[in-house]
Amino acid sequence: MKQRVVTALLLAPLAIALILLLPTPAFAVIIAGLCLLAAWEWTRLSGLRDRRWRGVLLAVAALAFLALWHWRDHAAITAIITAGAVWWVVALAWLGHISFAAAPTRENARLKLAAGVFVIFPAWIALMRLHGDPALGHWWALFALMLGWAADTFAYLAGMRWGRRKLAPAISPGKTWAGVYGGLAATAVVAAIGGWLLDVRGLTLCALVVLGLLCVCFSIVGDLFESLIKRHAGVKDSGALFPGHGGVFDRLDGIFALLPLFALGKLLLGA
Repeated sequence: MKQRVVTALLLAPLAIALILLLPTPAFAVIIAGLCLLAAWEWTRLSGLRDRRWRGVLLAVAALAFLALWHWRDHAAITAIITAGAVWWVVALAWLGHISFAAAPTRENARLKLAAGVFVIFPAWIALMRLHGDPALGHWWALFALMLGWAADTFAYLAGMRWGRRKLAPAISPGKTWAGVYGGLAATAVVAAIGGWLLDVRGLTLCALVVLGLLCVCFSIVGDLFESLIKRHAGVKDSGALFPGHGGVFDRLDGIFALLPLFALGKLLLGA
């Protein structure tokens, strides 16, 4: 717990400063770097052990980020973001069949690597779309990320204090329904206050709160999905970069899941 708190206190101000102060191109490079670290961890979780092939896939991923950035204003990008949101519905079905693709075969490794494409790239370009919006884009990007941060933090605290009934004991024994309720409550407060500060009013503000709650439901699916893949791989954390928090993917799993839905929802709301 002490390590978690210290790490969070060090990283949170830095993350907020990067989001608010950096121009979108510089922000895109930094977040792409984090996503590449997450992709490196994902290749290992997927069952690919050969570092040479993992390096090749990482190089291909870097080129994919460049291509997405180059065509970031193309209409097809919205389709990619939509595919990223739809993927998490598929992931929810996968969670209902936890033994699916569990065997360490080449076919299953390829399937998980393909899943990583839908996890990482739509989330990255969705965040860049938010951050690059000339109408308070930096603040909207922070707002979206804070939904995930608040849900994660208060889910952890509520689960520690009141957690009894397990959410998905076969996948992640530490997660509880109390944590879910704590995360949703915190999200509603953050969405309402944040939306008000961003000059969202009336029914649109109510819709924004509902969108925030839906996004956090997606983030829970993202968290559970990564836990399932780690269980298949027989590891506790995706990495050890952040003391008390695990690897990069451990920190971004829920964020990866909520960003595509939030970007689409914001577009539909016209906020």
